[in-house]
Amino acid sequence: MLPLNVLDPLVSRYAQWLSLVSEATADTSDEDPDDVVLMPVVLRIERREPPARTALLEAAAAAALAVCLDERCAPGGEWHEAMHGWISGRIRKVTRRARGAHWEAVQSLPGITVEVDGAEVRALLPMRVADMPKELSRLQISGSDLEPDSPGPAADGVPVLWLHPDVPMSAGKAAAQVGHASMLLAAQLHGDGSGEELERWAAEGYRCAVRQASAETWSDLHPGTDPETAWRKDRVAVVRDAGFTEVDPGTVTVLAQWPTG
Repeated sequence: MLPLNVLDPLVSRYAQWLSLVSEATADTSDEDPDDVVLMPVVLRIERREPPARTALLEAAAAAALAVCLDERCAPGGEWHEAMHGWISGRIRKVTRRARGAHWEAVQSLPGITVEVDGAEVRALLPMRVADMPKELSRLQISGSDLEPDSPGPAADGVPVLWLHPDVPMSAGKAAAQVGHASMLLAAQLHGDGSGEELERWAAEGYRCAVRQASAETWSDLHPGTDPETAWRKDRVAVVRDAGFTEVDPGTVTVLAQWPTG
């Protein structure tokens, strides 16, 4: 059984996050940077044979959710306290790139590695910045961009994570955003009592498609100020960014669409 209760804080706060601008633009000036808790997401980007951008983002989306719903996150599990504490606060991720021996080194850290079409991503158990081990802290945050690719239409029956058509993001930034999106989709399904759908998704390795939305698709799916209706009508969940990096606070970066038929 999936430890779905770990998603409860997301279920209860989702609509509030979208309706209150103050949540997206919260003042964090009094935070101690060392005490910030975040989920590290490590992207494998080899120098000679870098992965396809879309496959890497799809792996990131699956890995972020897989680590949240790992059985070790259930109450009493060895990961429960760290995961519950993180999901109950601000959902922050940081992406870092690794290659060669550095990629191999992070495999020993608590987390889940997902591979999609040769692209590999490891999502790690959330931790305080001050507690990051050297295997992780030595990795670069910058330099994670990849050339755009043309993946073609998404397969039928697969959730689609639509990237904003007019908001450029590096591969690292987009990886964090689609990781948020997969988590919000799971939280919405859990809130609906759709446990069987979540179990099937888990059995498929949380497979999803990441695609750049056209202006028309974005306009059709964007919920405006009514995210609850958007979920009931189109099964669309929304990622609104806090604006710490690359984009303005409050920017909707991803529309995550669960298949309806």
